[in-house]
Amino acid sequence: MAPRKGLSDTDPTSFSNPDKVVVTDIDLDLEVDFKRHVLAGVVNLSLKKLIDGVDTVILDTRDVTVHSVIDKQTGQQLEFVLGEKLPAFGSKLEVRLPTTAQKSCDITIKYETSPECSALQWLRPEQTAGKRQPYLFSQCQAIHCRSMIPCQDTPYVKCPYTAKITAPSEIKILMSALLEKSEPSPDTGKTVYSFRQKTPMPSYLIAIVGGDIVSRKLGPRSHVWSEPELVERSAFEFDETEKMLKTAEDLLGPYVWGHYDLLVLPPSFPYGGMENPCLTFVTPTLLAGDRSLADVVAHEISHSWTGNLVTNKTWDDFWLNEGNTMFVERKIAARLTGGEPFRQFKALCGWNTLIETVDVLGREHAYTKLVQDTRGVDPDDSFSSIPYEKGHAFLFYLEQLLGGPDVFEPFMKVYIENFKYKSITTADWKDFLLSYFHEQTAAGVFDNVDWDGWLYGVGMPPVRPRYDMTMAESCETLARRWLDSSEEQLTDFTYSDIEKFLPVQTEQFLATFLNHTPLSHAKIVKMRDTYKFSEVQNSEIKFRWLRVCIRAQYEPAIQPALQFVTEQGRMKFVKPIYRDLYNWETSRAQAISTFEANRNQMHSTTANTVAKVLYPE
Repeated sequence: MAPRKGLSDTDPTSFSNPDKVVVTDIDLDLEVDFKRHVLAGVVNLSLKKLIDGVDTVILDTRDVTVHSVIDKQTGQQLEFVLGEKLPAFGSKLEVRLPTTAQKSCDITIKYETSPECSALQWLRPEQTAGKRQPYLFSQCQAIHCRSMIPCQDTPYVKCPYTAKITAPSEIKILMSALLEKSEPSPDTGKTVYSFRQKTPMPSYLIAIVGGDIVSRKLGPRSHVWSEPELVERSAFEFDETEKMLKTAEDLLGPYVWGHYDLLVLPPSFPYGGMENPCLTFVTPTLLAGDRSLADVVAHEISHSWTGNLVTNKTWDDFWLNEGNTMFVERKIAARLTGGEPFRQFKALCGWNTLIETVDVLGREHAYTKLVQDTRGVDPDDSFSSIPYEKGHAFLFYLEQLLGGPDVFEPFMKVYIENFKYKSITTADWKDFLLSYFHEQTAAGVFDNVDWDGWLYGVGMPPVRPRYDMTMAESCETLARRWLDSSEEQLTDFTYSDIEKFLPVQTEQFLATFLNHTPLSHAKIVKMRDTYKFSEVQNSEIKFRWLRVCIRAQYEPAIQPALQFVTEQGRMKFVKPIYRDLYNWETSRAQAISTFEANRNQMHSTTANTVAKVLYPE
């Protein structure tokens, strides 16, 4: 796959040149304009020259209007050129640096974003729960920060940042940083917020939110934020946040980010969660009422170490972030919930998810590789469960190979300590693993590991790890009864079949039917009525139930499915259901018309992803 014209040698998804000149600090002074849907102001970049003779810094932008660039020290106007726009990657911003013998300098870029800025979603008051104030939130991962800030938009670069944000006083502003102060701007009806993030981090973790939001305290270092209508439910759902933080610290070492707050976003947020430091964003689809979906918080907490503290150097190695995070998330869940059998069950569910993803993508598809080749590829296009579940399976396999958790967990803590504040590659990780386990390496423990198959092979991994089947057996037994039963035997099923299931077992029970011959309509009706699936509030269970119904071509499920993908925008749910509806001729036209009617209300990431499903090339 050939690299796109003008993109960097250090990161194939960036124009920047951090191997020659690197950004060491970002300072923002921006005003939020809800009428024009733009951020406007300046960004001050501190730069360090890494090689002699370099006279240009190259930054990433996308749909940004640059008014001027000046030398902050002298006020001198600096020459700059904004290059041609490449789809997905934006435009290269080349700035001629001040002529000086010094290795460092500071430049100030005056700019404003576009109303079409891909990092930002602007909501009208009527699109919020309270319908009182407009709302703004960002999503910079993977390469959207460049549409919000001219920067070196690559995880290769990590630096601290500060920000001064001016917004209408009725709007509360939060960022992925600690709030230092907020004060009214005299006679303007506006408030100025000052933030500081002292820990170096990549650009994709810069985040901002503004809206009618309030908080409730969860613990000594945590609050949950949301619109007032959801704050009490949110506080109940995420009450165990401090326990999760302490468990993660036991596994990985001290939490270095100060506060750990959660923000429950409006339903259009495209992900389950986003690990923005100090302020994790989460979807309201987690509000099940029974804390059964709070494992997403364990996942985002884990990112405070695996991803935020130790970061993939490029998006080729995204699995280092997500595979490690899934691995730690399930260890946290095991310690707080159901012990090792629960972790084993969740790991098995992940393996089954991996099977489905590989089947959907195709067993020879390049996106099924653990280590990606992102030359010329928008990272949003390659996003799937592969880095999560294939990465987890690899670590799970290695843990078993080396002797279990007692042997492997100390390595995880030392790995974090060794690479904290750095960005690394798969080669860095592998070299450190083999060095740490040098005795096992010398003894030949790794001799039969198919490194190339695991890391660079397409399709399923070369080895299936061992899984404890204790919790899975009851799910599979019940599913097999349904598959094997005649319609005359359906009276044998009662609610007691699933009464003692954990929600995750019900999820797995339903997921089983996606890999078998579709159920008859009589079985669908009996299952719905017996297990009350049409009344369920758990979004993970609802998602799987709707997919089972669509797979069975049960027409009464079409409207509930369309309602589900309209009332929330989580890609994990929206993309597969739209794909299922598109693949069924009866529902295809309704799926397309529903998407077109609601496209402008969706987050751009979700809308673009679904468009590729409904309008295949």
